[in-house]
Amino acid sequence: MIWGMKKDIHPKTRSVDFVCSCGAKFANQTTKGGTEDMKIEICSVCHPFYTGKQKIIDAAGRVDKFNKRYGAK
Repeated sequence: MIWGMKKDIHPKTRSVDFVCSCGAKFANQTTKGGTEDMKIEICSVCHPFYTGKQKIIDAAGRVDKFNKRYGAK
């Protein structure tokens, strides 16, 4: 006996372009409705883990405040 997937229980998927804030575009599948282009904030092109470059975004001096409090002496 061959077992298969159940019919009519899986959501419909569609192709969509994901556009990163760095400008990179990726085509993928999604079940979410909405526009044809989905905007994302970070991707493998600009993520520090993949690029090897660390970006520190200083929000209102919080990094300096942390370094003053806990930094090496």
